[in-house]
Amino acid sequence: MMKASIRCLGLAALLCVPSAEAVNKEIRAVFMPDSAQPQKNEFINRTPNSGYCAKYPAQCTSNKIFSIQLPVRFESSRSIEIGEQVPLKVPANWRPLTVINRDTQETETVEVRIIGVGSQYVLSHTAAELTGVTDTLAGHRKLWTSSSWVYQPAPCAYSGVGWYGPKNYGFFWKAPTEEFCVKIAAYGIPSMSFDTLDFAYELRTPNPLGMSSGLYTGSMVYRLGPGADFDLGPLMIPDDDNLTLDFVLDVQHTLKVEIPPGGNKVELVPLGGWQGWLQSGRRPVSLFRDQAFNISASSRFKMQVDCQYSSALSDCAIHDLVSRRSVTLQVYVTLPDGLTTMAGEPVRRRRLYGGNDKFQVFKPGQYVDRKPGVLHFEVPQSQMNFMLQPGVQSNYFGYIRVIWDSEV
Repeated sequence: MMKASIRCLGLAALLCVPSAEAVNKEIRAVFMPDSAQPQKNEFINRTPNSGYCAKYPAQCTSNKIFSIQLPVRFESSRSIEIGEQVPLKVPANWRPLTVINRDTQETETVEVRIIGVGSQYVLSHTAAELTGVTDTLAGHRKLWTSSSWVYQPAPCAYSGVGWYGPKNYGFFWKAPTEEFCVKIAAYGIPSMSFDTLDFAYELRTPNPLGMSSGLYTGSMVYRLGPGADFDLGPLMIPDDDNLTLDFVLDVQHTLKVEIPPGGNKVELVPLGGWQGWLQSGRRPVSLFRDQAFNISASSRFKMQVDCQYSSALSDCAIHDLVSRRSVTLQVYVTLPDGLTTMAGEPVRRRRLYGGNDKFQVFKPGQYVDRKPGVLHFEVPQSQMNFMLQPGVQSNYFGYIRVIWDSEV
């Protein structure tokens, strides 16, 4: 199945349950077809930024990332000695997640990975005091063997600005691989903490045009702490050890059909009119009428007909009350480019039938917005001898409902 890739990050809801030692975050994205961009079949983030990207939106825009901030605090279990490492690793590999449509119970698989991480460390003493200098920024730079935390160690990558105070330093790094990025203390630190955990993620989704309308939900659970998914090394202990991301994908499809005024009344006529029959008794080859309509569609839909009078082979019929004769009326549909059969074939004069199990299913290859289609109504040649008798007046009629149904 074709996949669309988005980066959508933010904070919509927070639930802390101290007894369970867990943090929940809701991640919400929506798909709505856009007539201005019919080729864009992607989910759009509806979860606002928090943390780094809320603080420095221009940096995140230029790097095409978003961020979420968790109220999780990591505290050192003891002092950090000279030459000791403070490593950091996040779940940067793709992980599959099953989401379920709440109404239809249909399932889809999405993939999630963490692509950025950051926080703000807080020291027990000012960086200047720990390093024996007077300048605050110089103290933060001297405290670590590879300068301040705005300069990331490999394999992490630079993502923008840092911010600092006498005891604190904020940072955010890109995390392209699931490996440790290590900073090494150049001076002893009696104690330190990371007061929050910021991260960015990427969500890879199925093609929404193949999904039914509705809310798809699913949860991804991560562990926090030494040896866990979010790992800040053996010295840094979190006050919550589990994170659950609750994903909500909202699929809002469009299926709209517009029939022009008067299009609900169909008069069947022969090619060239009735003159040949009225003047010389020459029977027409068939009777027909083409009715145009406009259709907007972004999801699968089915079509069928509901007949007042039925004929053989699940066709409809029209009926003459005087002679009590009925003749077959066949209905066909032609759909615009961009809509195909489930096998990917163009829809050109595709036969429609009546009956609950006689529907045709069509799908979009892209969002189709107010494109023209045609309904073809025809009494076939095989019915002409029976229908038209010289000197016999008749009036055939019948009601037919043509059904477009998004509930496939």
